Amino acid sequence: MEIFEDEKLIERIQKRLPHLFQLAEFESSRAGRIGMEVGSVRERIIVALLIYKFSEANVESEISITEPEVDVMLFGEPISVKTITGNSFGGVKLIWTVDAEKARQFSEAYQPMCDMLFVQINWGKEGGFFYIPIKVQKRLLDKTGRKSYIKLPKAGTNPRGVEITKEALTSLVEDDETKSIKINWQKTKIEFNAYKRWVDLWREE
Repeated sequence: MEIFEDEKLIERIQKRLPHLFQLAEFESSRAGRIGMEVGSVRERIIVALLIYKFSEANVESEISITEPEVDVMLFGEPISVKTITGNSFGGVKLIWTVDAEKARQFSEAYQPMCDMLFVQINWGKEGGFFYIPIKVQKRLLDKTGRKSYIKLPKAGTNPRGVEITKEALTSLVEDDETKSIKINWQKTKIEFNAYKRWVDLWREE
């Protein structure tokens, strides 16, 4: 993907992404706690990056919610956008579901269907922005098998979805064919008011 070969854009991503993701956390926080909607805000930030680089005409963001993996289309090709926070690569969902039977059926039939843009947020430390081609995902799934690649929710718990295992995701980001941008995740002081723009809109004539 061209994003990972454009030196000026790489510098912009390294500089701007921590700031934008910090804003996403502010947007998604209430009483000091970050809500689950932060994932959707981060996804929009990455889609906006694609629009910035490739123009709106080549990016389709209105994707049906029936597509479990696809978050955006770039030049007609599907892409999945995933983000996690922390040192570990655990907890990345392949599909969100509260139905244990649906989770089992999904894991038995699952095949990677698109390239992945994956962001590891690691505040105060180094993380990264990764492009994981579909062929890398398929190769690792075939090599390791489903039980090593896919993590089902534990029986008797309130399942939130089917995950890719920490070991599989680690192998994906370390693969020779995966492209990456190292990011130093430092927070900056931001004066943020969640209500200001809405109050300003109320004031408009």
